[in-house]
Amino acid sequence: MAGYVGDDDFSKENIQKFNNERRSSKQWVKLNVGGTYFLSTKTTLCRDPNSFLYRLVQEDSDLISDRDETGAYLIDRDPTYFSPVLNYLRHGKLVINNDIAEEGVLEEAEFYNITELIRLVKERICLRERRPLKDSKKHVYRVLQFHEEELTQMVSNMSDGWKFEQLINIGSQYNYGTEEHAEFLCVVSRECGSSLNSNDIEPTDRAKVLQQKGSRM
Repeated sequence: MAGYVGDDDFSKENIQKFNNERRSSKQWVKLNVGGTYFLSTKTTLCRDPNSFLYRLVQEDSDLISDRDETGAYLIDRDPTYFSPVLNYLRHGKLVINNDIAEEGVLEEAEFYNITELIRLVKERICLRERRPLKDSKKHVYRVLQFHEEELTQMVSNMSDGWKFEQLINIGSQYNYGTEEHAEFLCVVSRECGSSLNSNDIEPTDRAKVLQQKGSRM
């Protein structure tokens, strides 16, 4: 009869479907890294044949690794630093978020024995150490001396990037008539561009006024 499927054919179809599903399930590997689950393929984890992860997922693995109740491999490592490791295995690129320390990723790369990743992270760290910090800015500092009654005028004239740092009362050194006037030292600073050197720190006009009003140094 046309369209009839025998029992043997039906059984073969089910067996093939079962084998395909089984083969597909074997391609996916579940990892429990420090309590965080990661799902990846066996192909990804086998990217480096000398790595810990390659040895872990082999059917005849020589590694002794426990599994949790979900069947995931238990790995007692920090999941924060494992994410960049797994992403490298996925696409071959080193991507590290700004809030993750490169040294932590290097530690994990060395633990999992991923040779090329170790090299890339070490290069990243070397480049970082050679690069000047964004906040490493030069400053010019000046010490101004003035009388108590000049304090208000000195503060009001402080501009052009000058910033108050410290005020020091040095007592009374001068007598004007019958009154004593307190003397102060004021430390001010101004940020300079990275191209400035010791000869490029001439004060602006307003800064000159400030110094003329207060400086007797």
